[in-house]
Amino acid sequence: MNTASQTIRSTSTLSLISIVALTFFGYLAIGLPLAVLPTYVDSSLGFGVVWAGIAVSTQYVATIVSRAHVGRLCDQYGPRRSVFLGFLAYGLSGALTIASTFTIQVPAASLALLLAGRLALGIGESWVSTAAITWAIGLMGSRETVRIISWNGIATYGGIALAAPFGAWLQGQYGFFAIGVVTIILAVAGFMLAQTRPPVPGVKEKGIGTGQVLSRVTPYGIALALASSGFGVVMAFVALFFHSRGWEGASFALSAFGLAFMGVRLGLAQAVARFGGLPLVRISLVIEIIGLAALALAPSPTVAIIGAALAGAGFAPVFPTLGNEAMERIPPQNRGVALGLYSIFLDVSLGSTGPIAGLVADHLGYAAPFSFGVGAVLLSLILSFCLRRNGSR
Repeated sequence: MNTASQTIRSTSTLSLISIVALTFFGYLAIGLPLAVLPTYVDSSLGFGVVWAGIAVSTQYVATIVSRAHVGRLCDQYGPRRSVFLGFLAYGLSGALTIASTFTIQVPAASLALLLAGRLALGIGESWVSTAAITWAIGLMGSRETVRIISWNGIATYGGIALAAPFGAWLQGQYGFFAIGVVTIILAVAGFMLAQTRPPVPGVKEKGIGTGQVLSRVTPYGIALALASSGFGVVMAFVALFFHSRGWEGASFALSAFGLAFMGVRLGLAQAVARFGGLPLVRISLVIEIIGLAALALAPSPTVAIIGAALAGAGFAPVFPTLGNEAMERIPPQNRGVALGLYSIFLDVSLGSTGPIAGLVADHLGYAAPFSFGVGAVLLSLILSFCLRRNGSR
């Protein structure tokens, strides 16, 4: 029986890896420009720190708009169609990025094309990542939700961790043009992988209304949004922070965040089963606060990299654990919509964090966004004590 159980578990893990690999390809494309995009917009195009923050956050605008729509399509028609459309959007993003490099002598036109590419990237992100989670739950069952979301997050931040330094190298060797080329290659690879995965049919039965779904996930979504501000400021401002101090190694800070995130996610399902979701979230938020504070006060790049790692480790359990609590309150017919709506809170947080923290940095310096993140995560911690399993007080 033990051998049979191990065989089933191994097969299940391989099946899960084959699905979350779709997310991995997508987030490789997302991670490529992260270490170089802010300074590219700030210095090469000359638009300043606020527009640098807007450029990072623009993709989340498209992600916000498309999340709920992709959830409905996944529920009705299955997730494969959404994944195909998502990788087409990734390919378009790569093409627009390439086009922006040919108009660099007209900075406004170059920025417009670059922002359009960021919008396409955001559509690709929401369609592929949401559909991949729905696809895996359809194949493996809702009991595996925490593990599925956790491993999907490993694919997400693993892609960022690997792609950020590679993107910096690409730009250094071949220019910003090369990032667009590699994005197209990743889109083609993801599209081809999706064709090999077994399909999951849509669910035809009606569930509860979208308004009811939203009301059930909102308490958990607000806590997620506040906690995600810490992630947002690290992604948007680590490169500028290092540059302002004259330090090397911004890409390694992004990698430290991603690697710490992955390490925590690997054992998250067992930790949730042992300690419970909400207690684990509260401990994690404290760790995230410590990491962001270390970044804000860092006297050296080594301390800043350690702070980024702590922030990544602290943020790691938040999305899957709060998401699992929310999904338990949703009927199966609405889980795609619920996942999309829940993810919108993350997108709104990331979409607004860049510009807001950019204004803070413009007035108070490049360490200030991390202090802003500390305050937001602290509010999430306070809210987490108002939540209880399967409901909110």
